Amino acid sequence: MANEGEKEAAGRAAAKLVHDGDVVGLGTGSTAYFAVVALGERVKTGLKIIGIPTSLQTGDLARGVGIPLTTLDEHPEIDITIDGADEVDPKLNLIKGGGGALTREKVIASASKKMVVVADSSKVVRVLGKFPLPVEVIAFARAVVEKEIVALGAVPKLRTKADGSAFLTDNGNPILDCSFGEIADPAGLALALSSIPGIVEHGLFIGFAKLALVGRGDRVEELRP
Repeated sequence: MANEGEKEAAGRAAAKLVHDGDVVGLGTGSTAYFAVVALGERVKTGLKIIGIPTSLQTGDLARGVGIPLTTLDEHPEIDITIDGADEVDPKLNLIKGGGGALTREKVIASASKKMVVVADSSKVVRVLGKFPLPVEVIAFARAVVEKEIVALGAVPKLRTKADGSAFLTDNGNPILDCSFGEIADPAGLALALSSIPGIVEHGLFIGFAKLALVGRGDRVEELRP
């Protein structure tokens, strides 16, 4: 329950950073959830924004709390994005994708003037890598990609649902959760993964986040790279 309180505190703090007229990237996950709900409350009291969700799930949530939605086709530049992370290091490098929305999350982050990460204190780490790195792949190329990832030193595992079938992203692709252990050079690994044909996107977010709001006990800490 402590983590839920930290998540809510971080999400609500981030929602306060949104200004009237902003185009807002709406993240996916348990902490971003609280930011979206808080933004919906602000919309009900007069805040004028439009949101671009990073997943179908977040789109449903945003509509449910009254946030008007748009698309990247209509608004290819985003003022601020609020999103969670599975791990955050001291330079604000991130591992994302535990919820499966990493590709859309990275596209939204790349189109944003500012990305704010929201997290509970358990997500802050000294070195990335304890959390398995999600890698979205084209099903056709899965065996080839797995071989390349093993050559990079990881153990890839196909993400599955409760019934044993492959988990598929909103884009219709499977995810490999790759256990690298401590990632000494996140930028180097990101580049290596991006060069492998068949990988749609990986969950290393390098240089995207400008601010992290971390719930820690009864307060919210600001972390900057």
